[in-house]
Amino acid sequence: MSYQRSEKNQIQKRLCDEPRMFIQVIYGPRQVGKTTMIRQIMKDADLPHTLVAADAVPATDRLWIAQQWENARMKQSATPELPYILVIDEVQKIDNWSEQVKAEWDKDTAEERDIRVVLLGSSRLMLQQGLTESLAGRFESTYLGHWSYKEMKDAFGLSPEEFIWYGGYPGAILLKEDEDRWKNYVRDALLETSISKDILMLTRVDKPALMKRLFEIGSSYSGQVLSFTKIMGQLADAGNTTTLANYLELLNEAGLLGGLEKYSPNLVRKRSSSPKFMVHNTAIMSGVSNETMETLREDHRAWGRWVESAVGAHLVNQAFKERKLHIYYWREGNDEVDFVIEYKKRIIALEVKTSKVGGLAGLNSFATTYHPEKSLVIGTDGIPWEEFLQMDVLELYS
Repeated sequence: MSYQRSEKNQIQKRLCDEPRMFIQVIYGPRQVGKTTMIRQIMKDADLPHTLVAADAVPATDRLWIAQQWENARMKQSATPELPYILVIDEVQKIDNWSEQVKAEWDKDTAEERDIRVVLLGSSRLMLQQGLTESLAGRFESTYLGHWSYKEMKDAFGLSPEEFIWYGGYPGAILLKEDEDRWKNYVRDALLETSISKDILMLTRVDKPALMKRLFEIGSSYSGQVLSFTKIMGQLADAGNTTTLANYLELLNEAGLLGGLEKYSPNLVRKRSSSPKFMVHNTAIMSGVSNETMETLREDHRAWGRWVESAVGAHLVNQAFKERKLHIYYWREGNDEVDFVIEYKKRIIALEVKTSKVGGLAGLNSFATTYHPEKSLVIGTDGIPWEEFLQMDVLELYS
């Protein structure tokens, strides 16, 4: 039996056990199992359904959504006593999709027709570009993020060290015995496709080559703080810092690469800080690097950076699901704290350590200045990182 993610039960309950109330929107990065999960639900529910994908439909086709809906209505009329489920994958590829969905959904509501609708999309961009405007009050959304270490371990038997290198892409893991093939798949089928289809097709990007270069540099510097000004020195076509900040935000919304802000109670200082680059999945770092798993394990410093990025990715993915959770870093002079997490105005400081050397001056300095609820070490002499990667971060607050 294929692995079932925890979000499946909640969505199945909303779709099958409750009366028709809201459009269900499931979004998240590519290749995390959105379509697989919906297929599992359809199989379990055993209700009449249709699953269609807008992937290959021209963006300007204004009739496609209405046609799919009409087909569903015809099929539903054969068994009107049963709810009918219509799933539209990659719906954001169609121009003005939200207006069309709204019109069809409202028509079914007016005619008391029990067609339940699921929209799948591979980026948060789709949410901002339609749901909030046209479909306000008509939908519930669920974020399906990158796979955690616990999920990869339970589904594929990955060791903690393998997870640090191969990350949380379930589709790619079957290629792990051939590292070059795995890398090519991650680069071409996942990263290149995410950028070209989920960002460039949906958003106006004046300098796509610049954004791709920013992605490569940022991914290879994951876990490090770099000013945009410094990065511009490495770029042939630099643009300006505002352009780079916007591109980083797009990469973050697509579930690829984010820039953590520096913690400060002062909002303006937060906004003006240099970003700490953070991949959403360590497979991205491994995919763009020249390392192999073997060379990485031999280089203690590089290994420490990968572990820190895995911890950061774990935090970032949980923050995408739990909107009240915010992730920062902190640095003042030579003092630094790897991660500061804030939940309902309660803060916890986290330092990642993978060796015996190096003190905790940053953690102590931060504690003196900001009095966090807890100051914790992940790794050496603290919570083992292997355990932390299986934790729900909100447990730290209990």
